[in-house]
Amino acid sequence: MSFLHLCLLTGACAWQERYPEGKSPKIGVNLSAKQFEHPDLARDVAKILPATGLEPGSLELEITESVAMGHAPSTMDTFKELKALGGKLAIDDFGTGYSSLSYLKRFPVDNLKIDRSFINELGDDENGTVLMSGVLSLARALGLGVIAEGVETAQQLMHLRDLGCELAQGYFFWKPVPGERASELLAARLN
Repeated sequence: MSFLHLCLLTGACAWQERYPEGKSPKIGVNLSAKQFEHPDLARDVAKILPATGLEPGSLELEITESVAMGHAPSTMDTFKELKALGGKLAIDDFGTGYSSLSYLKRFPVDNLKIDRSFINELGDDENGTVLMSGVLSLARALGLGVIAEGVETAQQLMHLRDLGCELAQGYFFWKPVPGERASELLAARLN
């Protein structure tokens, strides 16, 4: 975890203090392959959580599907160590890498973040809709949450809702903003 990650978590702690009654936002941190493969990753996260005061359940660490599947046996151990800390885990860009369903059912992950390439095809390609529906069914059967990435239009959101996808992110909702602006947006939404 880098200094930037520490800053992100510290910012999330400020939000957590401001909205203590179950309204505190979750923060997702994307881990690079190099960060994920670092032998001290779980220990570093274990140190950062108390140092920032962030509640573990408010942190979701995201690792891309290709990295997770490319190192599946060691991934399992790292995921178990990270899960023991109380945070959430997500497979990012799901559907773009080589996925082994046998590992997917054994990884202690909480969410699948569906790659935007699936979202782009909704409404335009019947096969894309069928694939998205299948991924949602698979995730539900495994007890996983699903987050659709890269939603850019109201039509995409409508298709996702029709398929039963409850969580989405993308420019349709908001483009990335600095922390201060994010605080203002949270205050307006949660107060």
